[in-house]
Amino acid sequence: MEMISIQQLTKETGVTVRTLRYYDQIGLLEPSGKTEGGHRLYSERDVLKLQQILFLKEMGFPLKEITNMLETEHLNLKKVLQNQLLFVQEEQKKFSRMEKMLQAVLYSAELEGAFNWDIMFELIQLSQQSPRMRQLFQQQVFSQEEEQLLKNLPNMSEQNEGVQEWIILLKRMRQLMQKKKAPSDAEVQGITGIILEKCREMANGDEAFLDKLWEVRKSKEQSKRMNMYPIEEELLQYMDAAFEVYIKGEEK
Repeated sequence: MEMISIQQLTKETGVTVRTLRYYDQIGLLEPSGKTEGGHRLYSERDVLKLQQILFLKEMGFPLKEITNMLETEHLNLKKVLQNQLLFVQEEQKKFSRMEKMLQAVLYSAELEGAFNWDIMFELIQLSQQSPRMRQLFQQQVFSQEEEQLLKNLPNMSEQNEGVQEWIILLKRMRQLMQKKKAPSDAEVQGITGIILEKCREMANGDEAFLDKLWEVRKSKEQSKRMNMYPIEEELLQYMDAAFEVYIKGEEK
């Protein structure tokens, strides 16, 4: 039976000498022979076993588990891989939720100016909310055509320039509120006009839909059921007053 050196095996497989030595040390892949000088020699069977190790490692199995699997005489590889596929799919879902949560928290810190633990806790609760329950609530409040418009709403769990623009506008509106600027102040009305323009663009000019959406937004309970970002009631009331002044100005 032809044997190859550790250097040849490295060249053929791309596995480093250091890795092969480590596999030998832990008993995962012991060479079938050695030269008179004590250098490792590998058989065709060893090469096949290494291929199995590399495949299972690529599939996400830890080395200890791979060792046990290869020592099992009647290994049901199909079942093992099916179980691993289910595990990977669940992990993907978990990491997807984590990704969205991290993005929402980072946007929140940008909007709030710091990490607000109360809001972060609310975001966790929102992330655990059943999508089906949110969908049912939307169906109760909005028509099918309006539900399509809801897809245009900014999503704090997704990274995009649109969300950044909303954050800048809301931060500015909050700053003006904190400075005790009146809702009728020219600067407040300027920001209000930009917000309304963006809202109308998002709603394709459907004012009735915007009125309905704003009523939901002002309700803490309903906005939570819609999975909306938690905005303090004081700011919502301030914006509501600014909208009223702006719209009256338009009517004139």
